[in-house]
Amino acid sequence: MEPRERLDFSPIEGRPPLKLPDGLRLILWPLMSLEHWDISRPMARMVISPPQGQALQPDLPNWSWHEYGMRVGFWRLKRVLEKLKMQPTVTLNGRVCETYPQVVRAAADAGWELNAHGYEQVPMHKLDDQRGSIMKAIEVITKFWGRPPRGWFGPGLTQTYDTIDYLSEAGIEYIGDWVLDDEPVTLRTRHKPMVALPYNFELHDIVMMALQNHTSDELYRRSMDAFECLYAESAERPKIMSIAVHPYLSGAAHRIAHVERTFSEILSRPGVACWNGEQILDWYLAQTKGRA
Repeated sequence: MEPRERLDFSPIEGRPPLKLPDGLRLILWPLMSLEHWDISRPMARMVISPPQGQALQPDLPNWSWHEYGMRVGFWRLKRVLEKLKMQPTVTLNGRVCETYPQVVRAAADAGWELNAHGYEQVPMHKLDDQRGSIMKAIEVITKFWGRPPRGWFGPGLTQTYDTIDYLSEAGIEYIGDWVLDDEPVTLRTRHKPMVALPYNFELHDIVMMALQNHTSDELYRRSMDAFECLYAESAERPKIMSIAVHPYLSGAAHRIAHVERTFSEILSRPGVACWNGEQILDWYLAQTKGRA
């Protein structure tokens, strides 16, 4: 199925409003991505371009930039999140359970939700056996965590026309790759329905820092501008605001203070709470139960 075949067009104006519990009006959904960058492949991102513009392998400079995130940046972010009593969704390559078990164990022991991000950091279009890779990612994370992940983000946010059907078959209940609404939406699959949770490509440190090359305070400025708009609109209907971070970017020493003040200021406002993907999914399913 093409994307338009998976859901009906529904303008937010005139749509029956959802309701949040306990006087809440806006949900902050923080996400952290944990990835395995295979030194034998081109790196997923570059912080420093190669000499003469020719990509080289092995790419030690950019591999080590990512490695810093796992050795140092993750732990810096973890301290901030624990200080603010936040429990994010952690979306991870299944292979991270094998190469960085201390990092995944720390996230799991903190009570953070684990979400599947493929087995390796390879676009879904490049896989010889997409279905098998999905099954392997879920199997590895399930074995490590003790229960299967309910959510999925594609490596590089990639999907083919068939990916959602494979995910539903594998038991995945929600995805975050679609950024087409401020509210969760239900997608048709060849198996069970799938929910697309509200994600945002622009409140995202890769987009801001690695692609648009903004200064370190851009996460704060852009997130607060988005928050003020969504918070005003949430007086009439609930809003969900996602912010995505990566340890090698947001865990850097020159960015961490901006991450902390962003989350701290948003959570200080009345009617705002921090939920993970599972909480948002369960709330949405309860709200729409029995609805046509």
